Amino acid sequence: MNNQILIDSSFLFAIFHHRDKNHLRAVEFNAKTTNAPLVPDNTLPEVSFLFVRDLGYYSIGEFLAGLVATQIPLIGLNMIDIQRAHEIMQTYPDAKFDLVDTCIMALSERLQITKICTFDRQDFIIFRPKHCDY
Repeated sequence: MNNQILIDSSFLFAIFHHRDKNHLRAVEFNAKTTNAPLVPDNTLPEVSFLFVRDLGYYSIGEFLAGLVATQIPLIGLNMIDIQRAHEIMQTYPDAKFDLVDTCIMALSERLQITKICTFDRQDFIIFRPKHCDY
């Protein structure tokens, strides 16, 4: 069984934004999970956008410093992941999945990961991966 867990943008934002409505839930989950976290590198621009939108430009520096301090491993995409993300978008056109989410879905399949930390469950509930039931 794969003990890794992929971290979505919404969860990463909540961990580092102390006033986010999900911050406490994220911190509590993080404290008790035994899964090894992986942050898809394509989540970083989305999280940076959220910080600028909610807290201003200079909050990105605090977020990046905090992320570096945690030493959470980053995982990169490859062209097979991009191709699979595109296939997922075509398979679920009415869902209007965004690119970050479909890339996380593709990464979960490639890495055989069955757990994703997210507060944006709506998209991940719809998706049916190839390597597990849900």
